[in-house]
Amino acid sequence: MNSAINLVADIGGTNLRIGTTDIKGNISNLKLYQCNQFSGLAEIIQDYLSQIDTSNAELNACFAIACPVDNDLMSMTNLPWKFSQKELQKTLNLSQMYFINDYTAIAHAVPLLNNEQKVQLGTGDVVKGKPISICGPGTGLGVANVVNVNDQWVSLGGEGGHVDFAPTDETEIEILNFLLKKYKHVSYEQVLSGLGIQQIYQALMSIKGLKPEALEAKDITQKAINNECEVCKETLDKFCEILGSFAGNLSLTLASFGGVYIAGGIVPRFIEYIKNSNFRSRFEAKGRFEAFNQAIPTFVITEPQPGLLGATAFICQKLTLKNV
Repeated sequence: MNSAINLVADIGGTNLRIGTTDIKGNISNLKLYQCNQFSGLAEIIQDYLSQIDTSNAELNACFAIACPVDNDLMSMTNLPWKFSQKELQKTLNLSQMYFINDYTAIAHAVPLLNNEQKVQLGTGDVVKGKPISICGPGTGLGVANVVNVNDQWVSLGGEGGHVDFAPTDETEIEILNFLLKKYKHVSYEQVLSGLGIQQIYQALMSIKGLKPEALEAKDITQKAINNECEVCKETLDKFCEILGSFAGNLSLTLASFGGVYIAGGIVPRFIEYIKNSNFRSRFEAKGRFEAFNQAIPTFVITEPQPGLLGATAFICQKLTLKNV
């Protein structure tokens, strides 16, 4: 074999985006698939490979996927897809194959983001090579960290979105008490997610003795942005404040002088709103360590395909190490 084709894909519950990359991270041959139109991952990859010239080529792949990747047998959360990693590698005749969690992919993408792929919130400067933290309010609350070891980026996984929600003012204490009537354990995910926005709204309406409307998170957000509902605005303000506190906790935990980045599908919808909120002041409000967090920059990721970018960064790093 005299050449290599390196596949990269971002596999979600609805869409799969796939392309090829060279060792320098240049992505080409991009194609979008609707997952529900195929019986499984192998069928999609085989269809994609049938459209490119693979003759005499070594095939490698990195797949970013929204489910746990530690076991050989994989089962997707939002698709009826089950498969063995080993069998898939054999079926597709892949020389090297890597599965990484979607937040591992985002973590590997962050060091590559340029100023057009992110928006800074507040002050602070990135210190090159220092630890980076990522949190992503969406369906849930994803958390990841990435550290530089011997000039290579290493992602640190975990379930940081499920740590205890820690209120910092009287209103948040009341929100916590409201949620404790529903849950034995109230995590940050219960307030920093799509469901979280709804639950903050419901809690605030309950505190005021009002009956909440049946509003989705996107409706609450839009009403807040349009200034159409005072409680919706209070809800989004409180969401931004709690997110600031949580992001500030991440920066303290890892000394994230490489920056704290907000991913996920929620916050990019209201960047101007969060810029004008108390997000940054709450990020910095850490008592004796206020100056510590003031030096750490915060960003919203606006790159629409961080998973694909991260899968590319991951496989390029792996293949470079292999060839050293």
